[in-house]
Amino acid sequence: MKTEGTFTGETHTLRIAGLTRQLPRVRIKPNLEIASFVMLGDTELVENIAMALYEHPRYPRYRIDVLVCPEAKAIPLTHVLAALTEVNYVVVRKSVKSYMHNPVVETVKTITTEGEQTLVIDGPDAEILKGRNVCIVDDVVSTGGSVKALASLLEQVGCRVISTVTALLEDGGYEDEELVYLERLPVFPVRE
Repeated sequence: MKTEGTFTGETHTLRIAGLTRQLPRVRIKPNLEIASFVMLGDTELVENIAMALYEHPRYPRYRIDVLVCPEAKAIPLTHVLAALTEVNYVVVRKSVKSYMHNPVVETVKTITTEGEQTLVIDGPDAEILKGRNVCIVDDVVSTGGSVKALASLLEQVGCRVISTVTALLEDGGYEDEELVYLERLPVFPVRE
């Protein structure tokens, strides 16, 4: 039996934003495999996805003051999308750093992270976000736990989440008709 967090040797063909990529399948639970989507380092993929999201008919490009993303895999996508939208962005960290001043903290449990995950906005970033229209950017939305926790954190700092955009929505998880995404990503139940 394959153990959790291991590649299965199988792949999934993903077609997104005019590109094709082979994603390795990874077992994350005894009865579940996912297609591992990591766009870090793939400049062409990041830029194509950002442009496709920017051109999406439901992307609120003229209403966004600031983009917000969790670290780390969504950072390059958010950077390119921010350049296209002509706004700045804030990265929500996953731990409190010694340099932070009055950090705002939220915890969440996600499908791909062991235990609870911490989401942190540095105090000065919270001031930038206060009263602003923000758009959450992520690479993949699975159960929606991270997105909901991020929205809760942003509510604490007093900004308005006007949209959430992502490259991929994993099947069988989060359902929100307001979510802007490009493609669905299947999950693979394991029956042994």
